[in-house]
Formats: sequence, structure tokens, C-alpha cells
Amino acid sequence: MRLKDKIAIVTGAGQTPGDTIGNGRATALLFAREGAHVLLTDRNERSVKETQVLIEKAGGKASVFCMDVSSEQDCIDMVARCVADYGRIDILHNNVGIGSGDSGITSLSEKNWHKIIDVNLTSMFLTCKHTLPIMREQGSGNIINISSVAAIASTGLLAYKTSKAGVIALTENVAMGNAKFGIRANCITPGLMNTPMAIEGYSASQNKPKDEVIAARDRMVPLNKKMGSAWDVANAAVFLASDEASFITGATLPVDGGQSIRIG
Repeated sequence: MRLKDKIAIVTGAGQTPGDTIGNGRATALLFAREGAHVLLTDRNERSVKETQVLIEKAGGKASVFCMDVSSEQDCIDMVARCVADYGRIDILHNNVGIGSGDSGITSLSEKNWHKIIDVNLTSMFLTCKHTLPIMREQGSGNIINISSVAAIASTGLLAYKTSKAGVIALTENVAMGNAKFGIRANCITPGLMNTPMAIEGYSASQNKPKDEVIAARDRMVPLNKKMGSAWDVANAAVFLASDEASFITGATLPVDGGQSIRIG
């Protein structure tokens, strides 16, 4: 097992209802399958408990902490809960992200700008801020932040793009500032993925059939003209969390079927 007896926090471990699996749930399942004890966090209690049931049915170990990652007090309490239950924190996997209500600069409301920045970027600042003292004291730790190919690709979603670009900058700063403590920090940039938030969410907001949304997104992917799945992101996260990546820090790993290198 690649993560045997590691203590991992996975934020956003629930998911939007849909036909497929989300990045957070898939990562939590693989972490547990690889031997980690996983603290599952989400603001949706029903959904995150579904993830816990799936892990325990497969023989894994998981507990649940319901929270709002954009609340500093909730992040403080999350860290305290993990240390109280397990005594340490080996892995922090920041997965939460939203894009609803986003737009271009002249039509985006200030309220939606702040909401998206707070959930997508400020939350990762807060979870890192309060987890790092524990990891520094241990002399080890591993942080994985989920950004997006939108950070570098053209998109009309201003707040989402800005927040995801900020995630990369945050990760690099955390990596450089904490390498002397034996702590690694890396970033994953998923491309077009077939997940419930991407498909069901977009289908509903645009009032388009899911099959049409899937076909259009598939056509945009260079590799095999087919989107990736949450399992692709989860496998990348397991690698970065494992000792196989012990000399990797400050990296941004694209999981995007070549979308980020497509020119023209």
C-alpha cells in the first residue's frame, strides 16, 4: 500500500449528484484503498457520509468533519479534530472549487467575485495556514492543491481563472517556504473532466442536454477526443502523496489530455 497508515485530510470529499464520480470522492477512495486513514470534509453532510460509507464498505478507514472551508474557524477546528483523532496530519488534499455565477469582467458581480475567490483560493490559504504548524512540528507533510487548466487557458470566467491561477502561486510559495521543514506542496491542474459538477452542473445552468454537453467537451480534448475522469485526478494525487514523489515539490502537474499545450 502506497499510503499505509498515513493520515490524510481531503476537503470537498462529497460531491454534486450525478452519473459519475467527483474528484474529491475519487481521491478519498483511492487514498483509503492505499492504506490512508482519511478525514473527509465537506459542507454537505449527506454527501460526505456517502463517501465514508463507500470507503468503509471497501475495508478502508474514514471519519467525517462537516465544515465550510472558507471559514477560518472551521479550518482551525478541522486541524484540531484531525490531531485529536489521529495525532498527526501527513497529507492535506485541497479539492474544493466552484464556478457558478462567474462571468466576464464587465458583468461579474462583486458578490460572486468574492464568493468564488473565497471558496477556491482563500480556503486553501486557510487550510494550509493552520495545517502547516502541525507538519512543521512533525518535520514532514504533504500538501496537494487542485487548481485547473483554466489557470493558464483562455476562458471567459474571470473569478474562476484568477482563483485557480492563485492556487498555483500559493502552492509554489508554500513549497519554497516549507521545504526546510521536510514538507512538500504540489498542484494538479485538471482539464476537461467528466464529473458531476462539470456535466450536471453545466447542463442545468445552460439548459442543455447532458449528452450534448459531454460531446462538445470531448471534442475539445486533444488526447483521444475524450474527457478524463475523476480517477485520473485521483491517481495523480496518490502519486504526489506517496513516497514515489518524495523529491517533487512546487510542481504543477497537468491532468488534461494535452489541453494545456494546445496552440491554435
